[in-house]
Amino acid sequence: MSTFVLIHGGGSSAWDWHRLAPELRGRGHDVVAVDLPIDDPSAGLAEFTASVVDAVGDRTDLVVVAHSYGGFTGPLVCAELPVRLLVMLAAMIPAPGEKPNDWWGNTGFQGPEGLTEAETYFNGVPADVADECVAHGRAQVSAEGSQPWPLAAWPGVPTKVLIATQDNFFAPDFQRRVAKERLDVVPDEIDGGHLVALGNPAELADRLDSYLTS
Repeated sequence: MSTFVLIHGGGSSAWDWHRLAPELRGRGHDVVAVDLPIDDPSAGLAEFTASVVDAVGDRTDLVVVAHSYGGFTGPLVCAELPVRLLVMLAAMIPAPGEKPNDWWGNTGFQGPEGLTEAETYFNGVPADVADECVAHGRAQVSAEGSQPWPLAAWPGVPTKVLIATQDNFFAPDFQRRVAKERLDVVPDEIDGGHLVALGNPAELADRLDSYLTS
């Protein structure tokens, strides 16, 4: 049994994992999903990391899954805990010293044009789940956006980059380029949109489980 440590993206909460968590537990794993303190104006990257480390406690055989903006926190957790595997899921891949607010320009990100919010974020997610997701959203007022990412190099943890092939927010070609430039890896791919954990949880659980034996 492994422990999957699930880190949500910007403006979100641990609720984003509520369809994936039972799938992982059904495959014999433990799950820790954390609400990052994004609603605390004094919280930064250190506090984000501490909230995850505290939630993990003394669990072992850890697999960290960082989604979207959670990509800034996932590797920091790996620098603090003995993590078996890091999975960057449709995630922002930071560079040493990079401020989250600068990532967008540094990577050449260009947002989708002509799409509604639902089309951008919730394609592939059932309509009732998408509505509930919006209701669980939180205002992100925390302080990490202007803080340099503190690691001098990527942590020495095996890392998978997993992108969703129908992601309308972080386009697949964009993610492939950033993964190559920053980690020199070719991403794995899965069917689904940006919120693949809500739209395709069973296949995502199968993929995560398969990483433990591949």
